[in-house]
This record gives sequence, structure tokens and C-alpha cells, in this order.
Amino acid sequence: MIKKLDILIIRSFIGPFIVTFFITLFVLVMQFFWLYMDELIGKGLGIWMILQLLMYMSTTMVPMALPLGILLASIMTFGNMGENFELVAIKAAGISLLRFMRPLFLFITLIGGLAFLFNNNVIPVANLKALSLLYDLRNSKPALNIRPGQFNRDIDGYAIRVGSKDQDGHTIRNIIIYDHSSGLGNDEVVLAKEGEMIPTPDKQFLIFRLHDGWRYMEQRNNSSGIADYEQTRLHFKQWDKVFDLSSFKLTRTNEDLFKNAYQMMNVAQLREGIDSLKRSRRRLNDNVNAYVGPYVTAYSLRDRDTLTTMLQKQKATIRSYDTSFIQLVNDTLRSKVVQQATNNSRNVTALLLPASADKAIQDENYIKFNIELHRKFTLSFACLLLFLIGAPLGAIIRKGGLGMPLVIAVYFFVIYHITSVTGEKLAKSGSLPTWMGMWMATGMLLPIAFVLINSARNDSRVFTKDWYLRLWYGIKSFFTGKKR
Repeated sequence: MIKKLDILIIRSFIGPFIVTFFITLFVLVMQFFWLYMDELIGKGLGIWMILQLLMYMSTTMVPMALPLGILLASIMTFGNMGENFELVAIKAAGISLLRFMRPLFLFITLIGGLAFLFNNNVIPVANLKALSLLYDLRNSKPALNIRPGQFNRDIDGYAIRVGSKDQDGHTIRNIIIYDHSSGLGNDEVVLAKEGEMIPTPDKQFLIFRLHDGWRYMEQRNNSSGIADYEQTRLHFKQWDKVFDLSSFKLTRTNEDLFKNAYQMMNVAQLREGIDSLKRSRRRLNDNVNAYVGPYVTAYSLRDRDTLTTMLQKQKATIRSYDTSFIQLVNDTLRSKVVQQATNNSRNVTALLLPASADKAIQDENYIKFNIELHRKFTLSFACLLLFLIGAPLGAIIRKGGLGMPLVIAVYFFVIYHITSVTGEKLAKSGSLPTWMGMWMATGMLLPIAFVLINSARNDSRVFTKDWYLRLWYGIKSFFTGKKR
């Protein structure tokens, strides 16, 4: 009977989990497109390019959609069983809630393990593909769109105006073309009564086949030694003007340029990068010693005991004379000593400023690499944590469907997400150690999960309407003195 019960609970969970996971993933992907809609509209993207971007971005959204899907599915599963009194029957048979949760806990543990493998091996590749494609799309030119009655300057070196355009989309009338591709101004103007726009099959060129028009050209003539200009007017019955559209074609950036970013690395690569940054930081410290040593004699002393003894003697000497150190220098050498000290200070400052900036960059990269390393593991624990919150919550509220479970799931997920983002920002700013910032959300919500499990085992009625009504009538009777 217990084996059949394990199968029952897993089957009851899988259906809501698949539905909620894909709904959550869809919402997150739509949020991404809404965010970058202004930068992608009008770029002339093909269906295949949009599908590629959709696939890559959907993959990168899995780490956020998976925990929320598990939380919502857990609340729905246990809520449905509580609403149908199946949990009551199971407890009456002598099976505890923890025993009932065990098959799902093992199933979620398996999902967490697969999530780690996905986060470690698939997400870096998806980030590389998605971010490089998004970079190219955001930096590409909008598609050429010549509208009637407006000047179009999308093609470099030309300003094109079309008076009207027929319904076929190719026939145009009253065409004006200002050609300033020479860099000397509008030295060529083309006027035509009508024409056709003919794109080449490979979309690399656009041909304007113009009819019954004039070309006005202005050329500089220096043959007489005096700069003057000659104007030429040519009439044509048919003339082809070819525009190069290669700049409108999407060019893909070499993905190797993005591979060294921490978002595109797995655990092994991140650890290797962290070790490299540690070695670089040690070398930087050695370089600082080499920079400062020639200019600050005391700093070059490696024997700290000797340095301490020397400083103590100097302090004692200064106190005995009740004066400053510079007054102990001979008058004839004092100005020279001050000048030398000033020059040394300036030289040390000039050498340390680049080293300081380099150290700040290395420290920032070191923190980012550590954050990304911990992120690989927090996803798996987030799946287990939100299951431990969702399962007892469903048993307490005893409501299925997408009403109350959805509200409570979103509430707890927002708490988890805000806590996680806050911890990450504190870690990036150096206010908290990296491990503490990345695991802060788990550490804060895990006690809440244990409290909810204990409440569910004791059949708590905190989330039911009757509990609040009894509490209200109890408070009311206490102040009025009337018993209900």
C-alpha cells in the first residue's frame, strides 16, 4: 500500500509541476522581450533568428523558473489532497506527513542534481549564445524602410525621398536622391518622376531603376589655379542607382571574445579563474613592494623587527628634542631633503595609482567569480528549500487550483528572490563575505521551512478562514464581555 502511495504522490506532483514550470518560463521570457522590445523592433529579424533568441533566453531563464515551479506545484499538490481529505485519510492510516513527503523529497533531490548538471554544463553555453546574439542584435542597424513623403538617411551618404509608393510596394514616384557620399556635401542630386525598387536575390544591394529624370552634379575644377566649380546636368530616360545594403545585414561577433566572462564558465573553469586571480593578486603585492622600495627606505626593510626598532629610536629622538624630524636636519641640507622627499612621494603616487586601479579590478573580478561559483550550487538547494516550504504550506491551507496557492507561492518566492538579490549585492559590494551573501536567502528561509513542517504535522489551521474568525470573535468577546 505504501509503495502505491509513493507512486500516487509523485504522479500527483508531476502534472502540476510541468504546467507551472512552463507557465513560469513563458512569463519570464515574455518579460525579457518586453524589456528589449524597443531595441529589437524594426531590425528586420527573421523567424529563425527570433526562434534562436527565444530558445537561448528560455534556457537561461530555467534557474529562476525551476524553483518557482516546484514551490507552486508543491502547494497545489498537497493543497488538493488536503481539500479532498486525502491527507486526513493517510494520517488516519498511521502514515506521518514526513513519511508521505519522503518520495517527493527524493524526487526533488533528483531534480536538484539534474539542475546542478544543467546549471554547470548547459547554462554557460546558453549564456554565451544568448548574450552574443543579443549583443549583435542590439548593435545592428534597423531594416531599411523608405516611407512616402519622408527623407530616409539610413543608407550612409544618401538622403532619399519618395513622394508616393504604389500598393505593390515597388513602384515609386517623385524621387529625390541627395548624394553626399564623396564627403564634399550634396554635390550630386538625382530627380526622377517614377521608378522601381528592386532588391537583389541575396539582399546585398537595392537597385533604384529610375525613369525620366535628371542628374545634377557639381565638380571642383583647379585647372586654372583658381578653385571654381562646374555644374553638369544630365537627362536620362532610364538609369539604375545601386545602393549597398551590406551594413544592414546582421554580422555575428566572434563568440571567443565572450568566453572569458564568468557567466560563460562551469565550476572547473571558475575555480581555475579564481586561482589565476589569486596568483595575480600576489604578484601585484610583490610589484607594489618593488615600486615603493627604492623611494621609501624604511619600507624596503624586510626585517620587521629591525624596522620597528629603528622607528622606535627615531620617535625617542624626536621626543627628546621636542621638535619635528625635519628640524633635526642640517640647515644646508634641509631644502634638499624636503625636495627629495616631495619628488619621492610624487613618484610613488604615480606608480601606485595604476597598481591601485588594477587591484580594484582584480578584487571585483575575484568577487564576481566567487559569486558565480556559489550560484552553481544555490539553484539545487533552492529547489529543496522551496519544496520544504511549499509541501507543508499546501497541507496547511488545504486549497488546490491556482487561486490561493498561486498567491502564497508568489509571496514566498518574492521573499526568496529579494533576499537572494540583496545578499548578492552585499557580496558584490564587499559588505559580506561571498559565501554568506549567496547563501543568505537559504539560511533565512530554512528555519521558516522547519516551522511550517512542524505546523503541518500538528494540523495547524493558520491559513484557514475559521481560524481567523475564531480569533476575531475571541478578541471581540474579551473587550465586550459577551460570549458568542
